Amino acid sequence: MIRSVDVASPASSLALDFCGLKFASPIVLLSGCVGFGEEYTRVAGFSNRDAGAIVLKGTTGKPRLGNPPHRVTETPMGMINAIGLQNPGVDHVVRHILPGLDFRETRFIANVCGSTIDEYVEVTRRFDDSPIDAMEINISCPNVKEGGVQFGNYPEMSARVVAACRKVTRKPLITKLSPNQTDIRENARLCIEAGSDALAVINTISAMAIDGKTRRPVIGNVQGGLSGPAIKPIALLMVRQVYGVAGPKCVPIIGQGGIATAADAIEFLVAGATAIGVGTALFYDPLLCPKINAGIAAYLRNSGLDSIAQLRGVLIAGATGECRGS
Repeated sequence: MIRSVDVASPASSLALDFCGLKFASPIVLLSGCVGFGEEYTRVAGFSNRDAGAIVLKGTTGKPRLGNPPHRVTETPMGMINAIGLQNPGVDHVVRHILPGLDFRETRFIANVCGSTIDEYVEVTRRFDDSPIDAMEINISCPNVKEGGVQFGNYPEMSARVVAACRKVTRKPLITKLSPNQTDIRENARLCIEAGSDALAVINTISAMAIDGKTRRPVIGNVQGGLSGPAIKPIALLMVRQVYGVAGPKCVPIIGQGGIATAADAIEFLVAGATAIGVGTALFYDPLLCPKINAGIAAYLRNSGLDSIAQLRGVLIAGATGECRGS
């Protein structure tokens, strides 16, 4: 059942339909950046109502302690993180965390993780029997049965995860695509065919940092995921590439990777995104969301546009006929 969100849109032109869910804003707060939806509520002036949806921290079947420190390091244009999916397990999240969230303020999306396909299915089934609005499948997890290779780096393996999760839920499934692969378009195509309702493009890019004094990796896990402004040009290209696959099928895309301003967000929408994900930028400006909302709304007014849907995929020559209203 689709609930109505008891919140006025930051601007009516910013409201959108995403997989049958009403978003008051195109902003999606990304997994790992706002804990389980409560982390930023301690910041004076922050409001969940400024986001169309919030993706909760990655959740596995059983509790995980995560990687050894250091887990995060700043880079000149972003950060590298290797948290290692520290979380209390899906049962704890469903029983003790979800009841404390106000589903009238915004949409909440679970982030499903696993080391095996069976674990993905277990977590998906558990969230299906909960108030969660949708699920994001994090296919960038290592497959323990295949020597630790990531599910998301191989299109066929990605599709197998999506197909297995699709069988145990009727809630919207969003597949979070990895940039660390040969052809993200093929992965997108197979995930859509396997039953993914939407796509999140992109996840972090594999990276590392070295301490020149000690000659050791800064990150305890040696490597981690690079996010922030440094990856924006790569993310923009991949959103456009995936839009070529998803647009004609009316499959919505959450464009993400280095978005820190309204101008960044508009570029992703023009490239083919339906909504935009904000993550790393929140660490230095927790009150960024209303600024982005205001900037997008002003751009629409100045451009004579009535809705954010009119911006999707209009790169270069305006309307392309590629599913305008998704």
